[in-house]
Amino acid sequence: MIVFPAVDILCGRCVQLVQGRRDTATDFGTPVECARRWMREGGRHLHIINLDGAFGDSRRNAAVLREMIEEIGIPVQLGGGIRSFDDAAGWLELGVERVILGTSAVREPELITRLADQFGSRRIMAGVDARQGKIAVEGWEKTAGDYIDWGRLFETMGAGSLLYTNVDVEGLQRGIAPEPVARLIASVSLPVVVAGGISSPPDITALKAIGAHGIVLGSALYSGKLSLRDALEAADEDR
Repeated sequence: MIVFPAVDILCGRCVQLVQGRRDTATDFGTPVECARRWMREGGRHLHIINLDGAFGDSRRNAAVLREMIEEIGIPVQLGGGIRSFDDAAGWLELGVERVILGTSAVREPELITRLADQFGSRRIMAGVDARQGKIAVEGWEKTAGDYIDWGRLFETMGAGSLLYTNVDVEGLQRGIAPEPVARLIASVSLPVVVAGGISSPPDITALKAIGAHGIVLGSALYSGKLSLRDALEAADEDR
């Protein structure tokens, strides 16, 4: 199972939020410094989110993102504010391994198909951010129907993988809610990467047993509650 340390960027800084709220941001330094830290500790993949983009300012942090992508030299999946074909294509052409389409995939599912046709399905990940069983969009401020139905639709439209985030437990560092993860994994044939609430090695081994393809680590990693070394061991990433 692949481990993706998160580097979430707000106003040019690496931060962690609780429940996606801007007013809870804790600053952890520059994004490049954080990326290099996780690489030194054994990370071989990164999950980068342009939070300003998710909140509506898609151009903010562009220079920082380009610097990271060009310098770090490991596979990156990138999301946040990718609202159009040109947005996604630009990042893919720059060298991002895969783009994550969230609100844009809900607004325009055909965008998934267009990008998959051009760049290949494996480089297109659809975000399934769920609150109380409903897909959450526009910075998690609105919901738009059953998350399982959306996951199946994204698969039909050509997504190569799904990113499932359980908004109900995200950022709280209180552990995962395995049942909704298991439901989604059982409902699609795509690889599913899971985020939200992962705070301990038992959380990771539980998700591995359910069949998760990967995990995203954020708050627990930055707070020191969970070390990247322990996460990699529990995920058994080499196998």
